[in-house]
Amino acid sequence: METVEGKTRLLVPKDSLLVNAPPKQPAFFNPRARISRDFSIIAYSTFLQNFKGPKVFFDSLAGIGARSIRVANEIESIERVFVNDVNPKAIEIVMRASKLNNVTKCDFSENEACRFLSLHSKRDTRGAIVDIDPFGSPTRFLDCGIRATSHGGLLSVTATDLPVLHGLYQEACKRKYYGIPVRTEYGNEIAIRLILGCVHLVAGRLDVQIVPLFVQTNMHYYKVYVKVLVRTDSQENIGYIVHCKGCGHRKVQNEKGNSCEVCGTKIESAGPLWIGELYDKVFVDTMLKEQRKFLIDKSCEKTLLKCQNEIGMPATYFTLDEIARKKQCAPSSLSKIIEKLQNEGYKVSQTSLNPSGFRTDARIDKILQIF
Repeated sequence: METVEGKTRLLVPKDSLLVNAPPKQPAFFNPRARISRDFSIIAYSTFLQNFKGPKVFFDSLAGIGARSIRVANEIESIERVFVNDVNPKAIEIVMRASKLNNVTKCDFSENEACRFLSLHSKRDTRGAIVDIDPFGSPTRFLDCGIRATSHGGLLSVTATDLPVLHGLYQEACKRKYYGIPVRTEYGNEIAIRLILGCVHLVAGRLDVQIVPLFVQTNMHYYKVYVKVLVRTDSQENIGYIVHCKGCGHRKVQNEKGNSCEVCGTKIESAGPLWIGELYDKVFVDTMLKEQRKFLIDKSCEKTLLKCQNEIGMPATYFTLDEIARKKQCAPSSLSKIIEKLQNEGYKVSQTSLNPSGFRTDARIDKILQIF
């Protein structure tokens, strides 16, 4: 069946548009991940503006090629797109879609993802942008993905194993991401920081540095975009988020914690994970300008504006329901909370990770005291 995303016509298995859980056969396509692909188009186009070198895109787990065909068709600056999937039916569908859109920039391969990326790991064969978008965890593809990314290139990584990242299977999380989560209201941020922490640790083993440029979440997936630099990282961006289940206090620090500095209760520690910035200011500012060139979901601009405001704010956020539950009252409006905290002299912003969330440098006891 034909469907349209942005300016691109896609050929997709009919059942993927008719059922809630898209089938993997004959090939996988998730129509609800459209916003993720919209953000990819904006991010890739933004990144290529300043990239010096061959503008080549690797889609290592392409499925029916929704992301790669859109990249080839909608981003004018892209020079070559390599579309790879282990499923021959998927590659057959992508090839037909490329003809449908009169795309001539694509090369197609039917291969296991790491084998495909390993074929492009030599210096002159690496990609400017490498995408890893698997079922579940991306961790087994990180090593070969980093090796296939040019110095100064962009690696984009998707994770969909939410039960693991949200703390239902802590041992599995420790095994895959080298850290453990804590179940909290801001569990999606902990998950994103675990993914970045894992990418950072794998990169460090290869004497490579990563610099997060943008992160994004919607429904059942998390996606991170990092610049890859072939040099040793001298900064310490790995640590812990300590969280008190008693009073709700949370803090970022380099070591695990023992007791809460607010109420004295024993605290839980999430990590080790990434404790640095999630967004690059110049990159997000440029994404806001770049998004006007494309046919994308209107929510993308709203999300980017929130990202812009939360750059430089403390890690972790509070939610309206969390504050209301502790005060045993109805939730206040987000604008009212922001206004009151600003009037008290605190830094505060909305967050792109939760529609009712806000970041602030005020501690939980001060927030409750103000309200």
